[in-house]
Amino acid sequence: MARTGKPAGRAARRRDARAARDAPLDLDGLRARVARAAIPGPADRAERARRLLSAWIGTAAAHGASLRDIVRGLGNGSAAEQLRGALETEISRNPPPVLRDAACRAGCAFCCILDGPDGGTITEVEARRMHGALAPLAGRPDGRDWHPAACPALDPETRTCRAYDERPGLCRAYLSSDAEACRINAEGGAAPGAGLLSTHPDALAVHGLARAALRGVVRVETFALARLNAAALEGRDVDAALDAARHPPKMLDEALRGLVSSAAAARRR
Repeated sequence: MARTGKPAGRAARRRDARAARDAPLDLDGLRARVARAAIPGPADRAERARRLLSAWIGTAAAHGASLRDIVRGLGNGSAAEQLRGALETEISRNPPPVLRDAACRAGCAFCCILDGPDGGTITEVEARRMHGALAPLAGRPDGRDWHPAACPALDPETRTCRAYDERPGLCRAYLSSDAEACRINAEGGAAPGAGLLSTHPDALAVHGLARAALRGVVRVETFALARLNAAALEGRDVDAALDAARHPPKMLDEALRGLVSSAAAARRR
């Protein structure tokens, strides 16, 4: 007997998703992809990222950006970075106590002692910018001459970041109200006081949503901060450094789930 009626809900959703994914991409199609995209992690963060990303696409289109340029900005992390910058500006207008009372000072580099070889999650535009800042310093002593687990971008004498103006959103978002707590954490202890502003998790969620929306269109990648910095200081060109630092796709998902959060992966807590 022939089956009648509507297809099962799950099968219908899969069919519709395949049809939408395979359809030629235009601006409306891109917006629809963003509306359907899903990422791991808290639902409220995903919805916030969706609103931010939709607004970015609308603003870019209103300013005359082509679809190709919009897709490129989503893919290389420019969209996430611009939105992070806007969030930072918003926070700076009315800084929370954790920002007003931050104990962070030049040369206090305990937060730059990394927990493992990865160093944290960065986008392509952040990786390229860090490479540009560090490549001229290739062959010189680096942060690992001060501490074996330190970020290579550090100056081992002054313990200041040699790419400070180009540092990624992860580094910009990390702060502490207690420098002594940072020292304890860097030595493997556990002390309160350090944390991460919401700007980096929000930007990471935007980047994850862009990847989900553009699946099958372009590759949206992430990179390991410490490996990128080390490769730049070894004298590798930008393409070789990106190859050395490229994450497998699961790393962004794990960061978004909090299993390998950007804070935990990059810093001793």
